[in-house]
Amino acid sequence: MAATTRAPWLTGTTVAPVLALLVLALSWGRDPGPVLVVVLAVALAGAVLAAVHHAEVVAHRVGEPFGSLVLAVAVTVIEVGLIVTLMVSGGDETASLARDTVFAAVMITCNGILGLSLLLGALRHDVVEFNREGSGAALATVVTLAVMCLVLPTFTTSRPGPEFSTAQLTFAALASLVLYAAFVVTQTVRHRDFFLPVSPGGAVLDEDVHAEPPTPRAALVSLGLLVVALVAVVGLAKVESPAIEDGVAAIGFPQSFVGVVIALLVLAPETLAAANAARRDRLQTSLNLALGSAMASIGLTIPAIAVAMIWLDGPLLLGLGATQMVLLAVTVVVAVLTVVPGRATRLQGVVHLVLLAGFLFLAVAP
Repeated sequence: MAATTRAPWLTGTTVAPVLALLVLALSWGRDPGPVLVVVLAVALAGAVLAAVHHAEVVAHRVGEPFGSLVLAVAVTVIEVGLIVTLMVSGGDETASLARDTVFAAVMITCNGILGLSLLLGALRHDVVEFNREGSGAALATVVTLAVMCLVLPTFTTSRPGPEFSTAQLTFAALASLVLYAAFVVTQTVRHRDFFLPVSPGGAVLDEDVHAEPPTPRAALVSLGLLVVALVAVVGLAKVESPAIEDGVAAIGFPQSFVGVVIALLVLAPETLAAANAARRDRLQTSLNLALGSAMASIGLTIPAIAVAMIWLDGPLLLGLGATQMVLLAVTVVVAVLTVVPGRATRLQGVVHLVLLAGFLFLAVAP
């Protein structure tokens, strides 16, 4: 008798987002106890893994550099929703949540995802190569956005604290949107070849020739499941947020560490997707994800928060402290030295990961 063939719809990556959404619906509005916290964590992990799989399917169908935008923009849009939701329910205590989350996202993407990708690629090939024109342009945009939205509020004088006035916040939001839109046009239309993978000899690779792309129907199904998985990820993270806040307070960590936890949860799909791409010798895809995610985290979050402040009460603290600005400055210098040559070794990956470790340690023990 022939063996029973499993239906194509009953795979783990197909079922996980639906189950995660079901767990979210059943747990919404409830105070999670220890058992429910574990169930939520398992569902969250399954949704993250499913999101990575479906993002890669969609990315393979549309090709680079469009594929890298799919996960970066989708995750960041939902990150904005999570920040705004927590700010609505948290009051003045969450005045710095947007800053803490966005800065954590920048450090995680520019040091964690970038460093991990370089290290994984260099472990297979002693020296990895990437497209320095596109990576340099992306890094320049990230740095400009970070300085405009996270550094300048510390030095402006219209408000007494590290925050923008209404006019300044409006300008920063509009400037962020203009920069992000200009970068997307550059990446996908005007200079698409700057963001495509390169061969060891430096030639641009236009398509992934290792496998046939999925069918349009499969790509659409994966796109829908990707949205479901991402909604489940952020929803489950929100349900678990009281437990996260209580846990952070119980172990004596600063309240600002909540923003770090949120960024780690939201960026988990992108981190796994970038690591998978690096292991498959698609380092440029990893860099597109890392720098694109950092850019989207600032360029989309700040304008959305600026609009939300029309209805939200209380201050919006965006300016970084002295320690954070030093970490940002060192990250920028190291990233420039990494990107400009267009080649990297394991050392650059380790340097970026050590910077991430320093950020995490100082976030715990400022």
